[in-house]
Amino acid sequence: MEESPDHPPENDPRHIDGVKNRGSHVARFPWLRVSFFVLVCGLIVIAQGPLPQKIWRKIKNNSQEKSTHEPKRSPEKPPPTSPPVIPTPPVPPVTPVKKQPVAPVLKAPTDHTAASGGDVRKMSKGFQLNTKITVEKGGAASKERKRDASYSATYELKVKLPKATTTLDELQQVNPKLSQILPGLAEMLPKAEVSRFFYQLYENKTARLKKNANQLNKLMTRHNFYDCETILNLKHPRTGRRALLVQAEMDVVSDGSDGDRLPVMPDNIVNSSYYQPMTSYGWRKTGKTPNPLIEGWRKRIQKAEEEIALAETEADRKSWLRARIKKIKREIEDMQARSYLIADYDPFIVMPINMLAFRGDPHAARIGDYAVVIYGDKIYPAIVGDAGPSFKVGEASLRMCKELNSRAGIYSRPVSDLSVTYLVFPKSADKFQAPDYSKWHTRCATLLEELGGLGHLSTLHSWTKTLPVIDQKGNEVGGP
Repeated sequence: MEESPDHPPENDPRHIDGVKNRGSHVARFPWLRVSFFVLVCGLIVIAQGPLPQKIWRKIKNNSQEKSTHEPKRSPEKPPPTSPPVIPTPPVPPVTPVKKQPVAPVLKAPTDHTAASGGDVRKMSKGFQLNTKITVEKGGAASKERKRDASYSATYELKVKLPKATTTLDELQQVNPKLSQILPGLAEMLPKAEVSRFFYQLYENKTARLKKNANQLNKLMTRHNFYDCETILNLKHPRTGRRALLVQAEMDVVSDGSDGDRLPVMPDNIVNSSYYQPMTSYGWRKTGKTPNPLIEGWRKRIQKAEEEIALAETEADRKSWLRARIKKIKREIEDMQARSYLIADYDPFIVMPINMLAFRGDPHAARIGDYAVVIYGDKIYPAIVGDAGPSFKVGEASLRMCKELNSRAGIYSRPVSDLSVTYLVFPKSADKFQAPDYSKWHTRCATLLEELGGLGHLSTLHSWTKTLPVIDQKGNEVGGP
C-alpha cells in the first residue's frame, strides 16, 4: 500500500496522535533563516548612514562628561561606601587683606608746633612765652579740684623799653645816606635832645599793654611796639630854625574826601564802614558839588533808625544808636561846609594826636606844618595832614606810600623797617587851603636851607597832580 502524505507512517517520531496534518513547515521553507538574513542586511545598511555616527558621538560625549565629574576609582578596590552627609555651617566671607599703601616721605618743618598752632610759646604777637611747671604736694583730689589755686598758670610779659638813638653813626645804621642828604645834621646833633614825645610814646604803648594784658588777642605785636627808633629836637646853631626828627617805619593812611576836587568816589568807599571822609587838615568849601561820602553817611542814619524801630532791639543798643545818629549828622554838616585832603592823591604825613594837642613844647608838630620824608637817597615834600593814635608813629598817605614803594596798598605798608626819616618844621604852617604842590615844594626847600640845605647830589622831589578831571555828571573826562 502506497503511503499517502496525509497518513504518515506509524513509526514516524514526529507524529502526534489526534493532530491532523502535523508536519514541519520549516522543512518545507526556511523562514527563520531568511528573517535573520534580512535583519543583518538592514543593520549593515543603517551602519553605513549618518545616524550611527551621531549616536556614537553622543555616547562618547556622555562618557567623557561622566569621567570628568566622577572621581576615578582604583580598579582593584571596590568603590568606598559614602559616609552620611552632615550639613556644614556656612562659612563667613573672608575680607580680603588690603595692601597697606607706602607712606610718603615727609620733610618736617623747622617749627612744626608753631605751624600747627599747638605751641603757645610761639605767639602771633611776636613775643616768646616761657613756660615752667611746678608740682607741689596737696590734699585729696576731691578737695583740690575745687580750689582755683590747685591748677593755675601765671604769665608775665616782660618788655624792654628802647633807647633813643642820638648820634649820626646810630642814625646812619638805618639810613647810611642821611648825612649826605642833610649835611647840616652834623652841626645840630651834638646839642640835640631826645623829645619828650619819644618817652611818652613808649609810656602810652606800655599802658596799652597793661590794659590789654588779659586779652592776648588785643596785645599789639612786637613789630608795632618797636615802631620808632628815635624822636629828636633839633635846632640849627646859626639860623635858629627848629625841627623835629622822627625815625620810624611807614604805615598807610587812606582817608579824606573833597567834593570840589573829587565829586565822585567808588561805591566801596562810599558804603564803607571804615573809611573816614575827614582829615585833620581841612578848609572852607569853595564849590557847590556835594561831598560824595554824604550819601553813604545818610544810609548809615537810615539803617540806625530801622534798627531802633525793631521791637527786639534792646534799650542800651537804642541809646547807642541815637548817639551815633547825632554824631553822623554833625559829620554831614561838616562835610557840607568843608573840604579835606585825599590820601589817594595828596602827599601828607600823620603825627600822634597827643603831640599835636600839646602846647608847651616849641618842637611839637602841628597840623599844617611843613615836613619832608627821607627814604634811601630820596627826599619828598609834604605837610602834617592828620592825627593818629598816641601810641603809634610812622604813618603817611597812600600817595606818599606808593611813591616809596609801588606795591603799597591799604593792607600793605611800604616800609617795615625803621629806615624812614620824618623831618617836621614846627610852627611853619600857612593858611589852610586846597593843596598847592608847587607851593609846598618851595616852602620845604626854603626850610631845608635854614637847616643847612641839601647835599650837592640830593634834589627835592616835585609832586604832580593826579586827580582825575570829572564833569558835573560824574563822568571822568580826562586826567591831570
